Amino acid sequence: MTTTEISLKMVFDRWYASIKSCDTLLDNLSNENLQKEIAPGKNRGIYLLGHLIAVHDDMLILLDLGEKLYPELNEPFIKSPDKAVVQLPLAAELRSFWTNQCEVLKQKFDSLKPEQWFERHTAVSAEDFAKEPHRNKLNIIITRTSHLQYHMGQLVLLK
Repeated sequence: MTTTEISLKMVFDRWYASIKSCDTLLDNLSNENLQKEIAPGKNRGIYLLGHLIAVHDDMLILLDLGEKLYPELNEPFIKSPDKAVVQLPLAAELRSFWTNQCEVLKQKFDSLKPEQWFERHTAVSAEDFAKEPHRNKLNIIITRTSHLQYHMGQLVLLK
């Protein structure tokens, strides 16, 4: 294996292990559990699930892999705080979105060649990327893995 292949394997092993852990956690939380607040006055589980889907949806744009699957989730789960939007999708619908999105992301990720992961993502200009080549597509996976794990740490409090 080349250094590039080893680096990619390390990052994606962590990404897919985090996705699997989140799937297991979600399987152990009922739809009623997702309606609960993580702590008094804090986000509900359903909001965090919708937020994760919306953030992962943005990855398609950032990685130049296509359009969002669920653009309707941007307003209630990224632009608005929990409880600001009265009508959210049902937990069962969000679970379905999560599963589908994880499958689509895997297919899209698998379509990229190793060297493409070190190209700039769409939120960085060519000029800035020339100065900061670490602002690449692979870095998006790293930061989103940390983001997912952070929110999983919150969701586990619902058990």
